[in-house]
Amino acid sequence: MERTKYRFLDRSDQEKGLPQPPLELPKNPGKPVIDLPKPTDLVIPPIDLRMAIERRRSVRSYERMPLSLVELSFLLWCTQGVKKVHGTQVTFRTVPSAGSRHAFETYLLVNDVHGLVPGLYRFLALSHSLQRISDDPSLHIDITHACFDQDFIMRCGVAFLWTAIPYRMTWRYGERGFRDLHLDAGHVCQNLYLAAEAIGCGVCAVAAFDDDIMASILGIDGVNHFLIYLATIGKSEKEK
Repeated sequence: MERTKYRFLDRSDQEKGLPQPPLELPKNPGKPVIDLPKPTDLVIPPIDLRMAIERRRSVRSYERMPLSLVELSFLLWCTQGVKKVHGTQVTFRTVPSAGSRHAFETYLLVNDVHGLVPGLYRFLALSHSLQRISDDPSLHIDITHACFDQDFIMRCGVAFLWTAIPYRMTWRYGERGFRDLHLDAGHVCQNLYLAAEAIGCGVCAVAAFDDDIMASILGIDGVNHFLIYLATIGKSEKEK
C-alpha cells in the first residue's frame, strides 16, 4: 500500500505514449463458441432494489436444479455486460471500473446449466457469448481442492472465476492500478449477489484459493494474468 501512494509513482505507459492492451483476450482457436440469449431479449422477473439488498447473504447450500441459459446470460450481463464500445479503446459496462479499464476476464466452472456441457468456459463479453475451454470431468474436483476443499463449489450450478489482466489497469495508472483491481472485483461480485435475488439464486464469494494451482487449472501464467476472486451460485434451497 505504501509503495502505491502517488508520490512513488512513475509516469504511466499511457503517459509515455505506449499502445494500450486489447479490451479482451482473443478467442482460443479451435474451441467451440456458444451464443448466449441477447441481453435485450432477456425476460427476468422484476425485484425491488431494497428487497434485493435486504435478502442478500452468502449461500452455500443449493437445490439440485439447473440454471437456465437465459439466467446465466442475465448474470453475465449484470457482472460484465458491455453496454457500449467506444472504438477500440473503451467499453462501458454494467459495473464501474477505474477509467473504464475493465481488466477482468470471466471464466465459468459450469456444473449444472441447462444446455451446457459441464466444464470450463470463458465469457466473451464483446460478443456476449461463451467459449468452451475444457470439458475435463474432474475439473470441479480440482478447483474445489485448489479452494482448500470448500465442497459447496462442487454442488453449485456455476462458479464465476474472475481473472485480472493488470496491465489493462496499470497502463493508465501505474502501480496504483493494483488497488483499483481489487476495488473493481468488489463491484462485480456485489452485482452478482444482487442479480441472483431476481432469479431465486444464492451466491457465496470465495477469496481463499491457491493462486498457483488455480492459474495452472485456468491455463494462465499467474503473473500477467491471475485469478482475483470467485463466487458460486445456485438455486436457493426453499425455506422449510
